[in-house]
Amino acid sequence: MQTINIKGYDYGKASIEKSPVSLQDLTLIKKTLLWSDDDDRYLRMAGEVLKDQVDNVLDLWYGYVGKNEHLLYYFTENGKPNSDYLTSVRARFAQWILDLCNRPYDQDWLNYQHEIAKRHHSTKKNKTDNVNAVPLVNFRYMTAFIYPITVTIKSFLEKKGHLQEDVEGMYNAWFKAVTLTVTLWCYPYINKGEF
Repeated sequence: MQTINIKGYDYGKASIEKSPVSLQDLTLIKKTLLWSDDDDRYLRMAGEVLKDQVDNVLDLWYGYVGKNEHLLYYFTENGKPNSDYLTSVRARFAQWILDLCNRPYDQDWLNYQHEIAKRHHSTKKNKTDNVNAVPLVNFRYMTAFIYPITVTIKSFLEKKGHLQEDVEGMYNAWFKAVTLTVTLWCYPYINKGEF
């Protein structure tokens, strides 16, 4: 899945903390999302469709963040956007797209989602890139970001000439996968025993 060395991309490494969310919990969250075998198939299909469009997807998403000061704020250092930080995160974000579509949702995947969660939360934000940016992404933007990350993907899924039924299948699977990951990323923000 990973073809280049990405700074801070620690997927599957022993140094990654085991997720406090169990595989059984993950199964139940997926069940709540009405996850099916078709979703797995459609995510793999989406991975094929998106693999050569990742930079374009990120250009769109980064443009959206850049045009919204309240979102760009989380990448600022001394009130100014930190371009090195934005670049490092972008490389990992690109890999996240591919991982979301192609990796099995096993213990390694679950552990890495917890690592991503901590990197948004004051637990570990800024530490991976050794920056002094804003120390926390506020919870409200974690969940609100589900919509733009979902709705903007559809035009990319339509670009390879798939039947509309397949585009809808990929889009719905993507929506479920994004909702699942963001749910997992919210773990550090929730009081102990309430997740």
